[in-house]
Amino acid sequence: MEGRLTWYHLMEIPAAAAPARSIFTPLLLVCGTLVAAVLCAAHRLGLFYRLLHKVDKTSIRHGGESVAAVLRAHGVRFLFTLVGGHISPLLVACEKLGIRVVDTRHEVTAVFAADAVARLTGTVGVVAVTAGPGLTNTVTAVKNAQIAQSPVLLLGGAASILLQKRGALQAIDQMSLFRPLCKFCASVRRVRDITPTLRAAMAAAQSGTPGPVFVELPIDVLYPYFMVQKEIVPAKPPKDLMGRAVSWYLTNYLDNLFAGAWEPQPEGPLPLDIPQASPQQVQRCVEVLSRAKRPLMVLGSQALLPPTPTDKLRAAVESLGVPCFLGGMARGLLGRGHPLHIRQNRSTALKKADVILLAGIVCDFRLSYGRVLSRRSKIIIVNRNRKEMLINSDMFWKPQEAVQGDVGSFVVKLVEGLQGQTWASDWAEELQQADRQKEQSFREKAEIPVAQHLNPVRVLQLVEETLPDNSILVVDGGDFVGTAAHLVQPRGPLCWLDPGAFGTLGVGAGFALGAKLCRPDAEVWCLFGDGAFGYSLIEFDTFVRHKVPVMALIGNDAGWTQISREQVSCLGSNVACGLAYTDYHKAAMGLGAQGLLLSRENEDQVVKVLRDAQQQCQEGHPVVVNILIGRTDFRDGSIAM
Repeated sequence: MEGRLTWYHLMEIPAAAAPARSIFTPLLLVCGTLVAAVLCAAHRLGLFYRLLHKVDKTSIRHGGESVAAVLRAHGVRFLFTLVGGHISPLLVACEKLGIRVVDTRHEVTAVFAADAVARLTGTVGVVAVTAGPGLTNTVTAVKNAQIAQSPVLLLGGAASILLQKRGALQAIDQMSLFRPLCKFCASVRRVRDITPTLRAAMAAAQSGTPGPVFVELPIDVLYPYFMVQKEIVPAKPPKDLMGRAVSWYLTNYLDNLFAGAWEPQPEGPLPLDIPQASPQQVQRCVEVLSRAKRPLMVLGSQALLPPTPTDKLRAAVESLGVPCFLGGMARGLLGRGHPLHIRQNRSTALKKADVILLAGIVCDFRLSYGRVLSRRSKIIIVNRNRKEMLINSDMFWKPQEAVQGDVGSFVVKLVEGLQGQTWASDWAEELQQADRQKEQSFREKAEIPVAQHLNPVRVLQLVEETLPDNSILVVDGGDFVGTAAHLVQPRGPLCWLDPGAFGTLGVGAGFALGAKLCRPDAEVWCLFGDGAFGYSLIEFDTFVRHKVPVMALIGNDAGWTQISREQVSCLGSNVACGLAYTDYHKAAMGLGAQGLLLSRENEDQVVKVLRDAQQQCQEGHPVVVNILIGRTDFRDGSIAM
């Protein structure tokens, strides 16, 4: 048996080694845990990243330059702002790269201006505001952009990352504030992250259903290394152990903030994700529409979104030959007086139609939540947003075909599938006759005498006659603007700007600013109610400083008349509804603009005053025309003081 290992010996060897292994295993676990903890700490402190990516401590470059470079690479021409120390580097950098920086007197105006640029150009409108109150001042305009589905990039300053949640000046939880309002929210934590974050934000703003996005830029990612170092790291090295540890941590934080900051990165646009209708969906809709006898189309703002050019969409609508109503940004698509464009009695027309195409419009309050649609009608609805597309469909209406996809592209494909299809002309003639009857009623209202001031219907008829072909209409108000929507027609596509479904007052100055900047050859006519004009008056200082000539027509009836009419009849009181016949034209003159007055004294010179205002604008001056009017009630046709 000597020299041989028996089964007994083989069983005994592990047993003999067991005590040594039982001691060695816990040591391995402890050491492994310590190593893992050290590696994890090193990773979190950025030590590994800095082995491959250097920190240029001598560079005077700053994060604002990265912001400006991305904006330029995306074709951004204007940056709207109200200045603040948190964002100064990006403003200076944009100016150096040829991006025009336009500062307003209120942050909400800056967002409205960016919104207008987005709507009129099909690109992303950009606005930058300072931290805290600067950002909270934008909330209404950002919400308006969300509901109007406008791609707006909001850049917001913020307190230093190290000082957030420590009581720093103007430091609040900005991310929580904007997450419900924006499609995309991000806070940049390192300089090298500015470029990829902005590219992702720009793509998100335009993909799917367009909307606002928010990028928070803390102050220490925007300023250069030496300035941040001066604010963060102690000037004199501490001598005690704790002080040295804190100093090392702050220096490490600073180095990690700027590591790899100036390494080359792609700056241009990312691909967009735009939903498209499938060929099968288009074909089913072709079959439904081909059997229609009384088809009707309602186009909303989504129809004007890229990538379909407006001229191609217009040609498709004309080729289709279906009578249509145009709402939102689709107003003016067919120009003035087109036989397919039906402007009045929409509810009645919808009840009579046998097939209805809702293209980029949803069944919210504007369509009485769907109750205005006949249950006998076959309804095709197309929209980029499926949730909004089907709103109220479980209660008041039901679609025959619900298509999630880009509206403009869908209409073009639909027309291609219906080549040669025609519809009886008597249906369109019936709708046109109803239009003519409604227009006659307006002509009759225009002749009703008023005891004092001017008849607003007559004034707006003269505005319609005077409005040039190269005009953009901006509307901001209640009663006066509601009247104008019936009487004044935009002259072409993308020539009408209203707040959208949110019904926000105060959009006028911002919309006018953005419109005139991106279309300098157009005449921008702003139709204001006197209540709404109160929000925009101070921005005539902005128009004067930046040499932006726009024309404001104020329907001044000394009150919140749209509210007053219902409040008095229902509750018997005009409380909080009264205003004064304020000399808004003189207030504008005090800001450096031109001011004109239209009243009973010169009622025979309405056209002349409008022409004078046009001339002033052509000479480079913003103009306010203060029009003293009576109050109109379309329900019974009466006009009163």
